[in-house]
Amino acid sequence: MYNIINEDDFKYTMQDVSRYYLGARLSYREIMADEMAPFKFKTIVERYIAKDIDADTTLESHLYHLTDQDFEWRVFKQLRAKVRVSQLKKGSTDHYQEKVYTMDQLAAISPDSKESAGMIVRELIISKLALLAFSL
Repeated sequence: MYNIINEDDFKYTMQDVSRYYLGARLSYREIMADEMAPFKFKTIVERYIAKDIDADTTLESHLYHLTDQDFEWRVFKQLRAKVRVSQLKKGSTDHYQEKVYTMDQLAAISPDSKESAGMIVRELIISKLALLAFSL
């Protein structure tokens, strides 16, 4: 799509003290099979997020088209999820700039506006505290 050479560079699960980071090229099937993904998040994906969509859908595609009318948006919002994107900045030299959006901010931007802005979803960021507090 944007001349990305190695798709696997954006398929990862990492964590720090307060957050989990999931590469946006991961599909929901790959998240479910990833032993590094937190069990509770996999349970949330299985019960609430991926039950009505194809398991081969990537986080990138799903988050790109997510609106505040979708049930999955409410789940991600409850998890205090944020989304890291690369956004094309035009000027004398075009370059990409990273920006982190909340679920409210991301859902407020239409897919057409995302396309015209050259926005690429790179990463899903989930709060560990919100994941701990999420009731199954």
